[in-house]
Amino acid sequence: MTTHLPLTPAWTCGGCSADWPCHERRQELRAEFDRAPVSLAFYLAAHLVDAAQDLTHVPAGDLYQRFLGWTR
Repeated sequence: MTTHLPLTPAWTCGGCSADWPCHERRQELRAEFDRAPVSLAFYLAAHLVDAAQDLTHVPAGDLYQRFLGWTR
């Protein structure tokens, strides 16, 4: 089980304190969803919606890049 889970409402990583999803969690997610990229996108999109409600001061484009932009 990972320690790199989001701490809300700041959306920082519980394992390393970086913005979530941190580098380590991204690697873990890539491995977990290796053969299901659409499922990964849905999973992260759900987190993006929640984060957008908490991080109203962060531009939407920045949140998109942070949560989904790296999945391509």
